[in-house]
Amino acid sequence: MKVITLLENSTISKAYKNKHGLSLYIETSKHKILFDTGPDTTFLHNANKLGVNLEDIDIAIISHGHFDHGGGLEAFLNLNHKANVYLGKDSFDHHLIKLFGFIKYNIGLKKELINNERLVFVDGILKIDDELTLFGNITGEKLIPPGNKNLLKEYGKGLIKKDDFQHEINLLVNENDKYTLFCGCAHKGIINIIEQSKEIIKSDLDTVIGGFHLMGLTDKKTSSINFLDELADDLNKRNINKYYTCHCTGEKPSKYLGTKMQNLFEVKTGTSLEL
Repeated sequence: MKVITLLENSTISKAYKNKHGLSLYIETSKHKILFDTGPDTTFLHNANKLGVNLEDIDIAIISHGHFDHGGGLEAFLNLNHKANVYLGKDSFDHHLIKLFGFIKYNIGLKKELINNERLVFVDGILKIDDELTLFGNITGEKLIPPGNKNLLKEYGKGLIKKDDFQHEINLLVNENDKYTLFCGCAHKGIINIIEQSKEIIKSDLDTVIGGFHLMGLTDKKTSSINFLDELADDLNKRNINKYYTCHCTGEKPSKYLGTKMQNLFEVKTGTSLEL
């Protein structure tokens, strides 16, 4: 399996543009997959530079309903005319972020796209074929990212509360009986997502790739250090070969986890992996 990072917060070269967001190209023996688009059309520029023909994509996935992962959806639909796009069932709900403690700013997807006939909404587990499985509805409550407190959702006219992230889905890829988990931001907690993955595949994961939503945590606060130490300890105990982290994990939390874990690596815009 080949994985190319089309967009991430940072970059390996000035030849590639970086922005706050995530977009991955995944090539398996059966499929060419786009996992998230980033916030706008920047992923198109980088795909061209990296030799990825997005017109060849046969499956696209938007991991959740935030624009930094699905803001380029319209551009993709206009370029690629064959791929179905899989999203969580509530992806087009009204999603917001709370800034400075009181400003509520829209971070949702473009609602005009909701009726596109190529969109497929996922509720629970969807096995596409022997290679690909999508799943959401994460039930665990272990080590939920503290940053979730600033992310909101409208549940009815004027009723705005903390986001329940029922719009978040994850991807399992099976190649040669080795499973790789792809997650966009792991708002439901990376440990809970991993545990639910194991229930689905009845075995251990080989690789985990994605954001862990740890931005805002710092090695200067005791509460942050305790959270990161507990997370590293749990991840280290699992029989997982490699973790590749990016985007919303945050630079400082990622570096701190790296001091506790020997199998944690970062991916940036332009990074290419052979798994």
